[in-house]
Amino acid sequence: MEHHPAATWLTEAATSAVQQHGAGNLLRIVLIVMILGCALTAWLLLRGYKRKDD
Repeated sequence: MEHHPAATWLTEAATSAVQQHGAGNLLRIVLIVMILGCALTAWLLLRGYKRKDD
């Protein structure tokens, strides 16, 4: 299995966040990913309604 730098960074940030400062950094990462996912989903759904059937 290949290791990606972004995945490694997220894993290290999550484990070090829990060990040092509780779940604060992990919660921030989860919230950012969730918000970006919701925005992408909304964009994809709304993009489909923009087409006109002539």
